[in-house]
Amino acid sequence: MRPEYDFSGAARGKTAARYAEGTNVVVVGRDVLDVFPDGNAVNEALRALAPVIRRRRRTLKKASRVAARE
Repeated sequence: MRPEYDFSGAARGKTAARYAEGTNVVVVGRDVLDVFPDGNAVNEALRALAPVIRRRRRTLKKASRVAARE
């Protein structure tokens, strides 16, 4: 470890519990920061979009099963 690193005031394991919860970090592009200024805005949009994506997946799975039988 380099001598300029000073961890004397650090608290061991401070963020370990949050990390264990499986938090994902996503970098939002600058071109959409006006629409998604924070994590809550991103989560709100994703929660609104999630049912559409799930429905689409089910439709595609069903279509591929039908095509496989033919």
